[in-house]
Amino acid sequence: MLLRPNQPVATLWPALQLQLPSGQLIGPQEAPVRVQLHHWSSLGRLRAAQVGALAEDYVEGRLKLEGSMRQIMAATAAMVPSHAVQPKSALGSAWLQGLRSLLMHTRQRDAAQIQHHYDVGDDFYALWLDPRRVYSCAYFRQAEMSLAQAQEAKLELICRKLMLKPGERFLDIGAGWGALLLWAAERHGAHATGITLSRQQHAHVQGLIRKRGLQDQVQMLLLDYRDLDESLPYDKIASVGMFEHVGRARLPEYFEKVRRLLRPGGLLMNHGITAGGTQHYQLGAGMGHFIEKYIFPGGELLHTSSVLAAMADAGLEMVDTENLRPHYARTLWAWSDALEAQLGPAQQVLSARLGNEQGGKVLRAYRIYLAGCAMGFEQGWMALHQMLAAKPSGQIDTHELPGCQSDYPFSREHMYLPSS
Repeated sequence: MLLRPNQPVATLWPALQLQLPSGQLIGPQEAPVRVQLHHWSSLGRLRAAQVGALAEDYVEGRLKLEGSMRQIMAATAAMVPSHAVQPKSALGSAWLQGLRSLLMHTRQRDAAQIQHHYDVGDDFYALWLDPRRVYSCAYFRQAEMSLAQAQEAKLELICRKLMLKPGERFLDIGAGWGALLLWAAERHGAHATGITLSRQQHAHVQGLIRKRGLQDQVQMLLLDYRDLDESLPYDKIASVGMFEHVGRARLPEYFEKVRRLLRPGGLLMNHGITAGGTQHYQLGAGMGHFIEKYIFPGGELLHTSSVLAAMADAGLEMVDTENLRPHYARTLWAWSDALEAQLGPAQQVLSARLGNEQGGKVLRAYRIYLAGCAMGFEQGWMALHQMLAAKPSGQIDTHELPGCQSDYPFSREHMYLPSS
């Protein structure tokens, strides 16, 4: 809901109390959320529902928030339009968008952007991720699952969808802290290779490989996907939370590279965040700009249809697609709740690495980012899709179901996990 011109702020949110720079209080004293404004400019942004700018004011210390992040996001959801997305027409011509995307995703920029996000410190992420540090959407196969259980269920689901078998060559593009890489090796017997652009993640996974004695079965490379060796193709490839960082303009190049890396008949699991509509390029009300500035520089949202089109144009056949949007909302709330319970230790960890002032900014940015994205997935502004694709082999009669042309059996029985 947007404020009408000159509409009193107090009439909009009974759950919100404002303290103006003058010290005047507006709104009920018992309101669960309190916003203390240090600058009058923030009041103008509030009246205009400029959520991203208000989030920036919070990060930079121009306003203070009091209340739980869940209550703050409930108030925010009432503030923004029902479809808080920015259409592509608002971002300039398609030519300019494509040029910007190309310039944002050179090898040097991609490496810097990934390190900007992931190298704030492993100890910080360890405070609010599950023990395996899986930094992607969990799969709450059963409602009562903990986050850790749901992340293991997601790892198993991906391996089952890929039909991983002992001895197969498996590639994880953007392997993070190595959870899927090690799961594929230890639980399914795959010979696993992972790549990352984060130096800290690379060092962490190298340590896990040595600790578990997997040097002959698992390797982790500090490498750009464009530089992967194509001489010996992989049987199965996973790309989890990766294509959002590739860039719209680079997506055809990305999937063409993946196709060349796959053997004929091999499978790709492309798992990542998608836009909530076909014309939506980023979150509106300034939220997309906030995320790009403070969290994920260079990230771009595409609708599932655009991603599937790029995969098809690259010669990959979509064989199964699943929307896990509510699962990501619950995952993000779990991360947000865990961070909120560790604010003191988080501040100490970030301050030790970045200094008190910058550490405080990073912590405030992540508080808003995690809770805000949880709200966004609940509202349907963003989605999360698992897109399973095959590289057709061209062999028509080599499967019991003629025409399959891949490992995929064109049924779903192999995906289902037994009830426990």
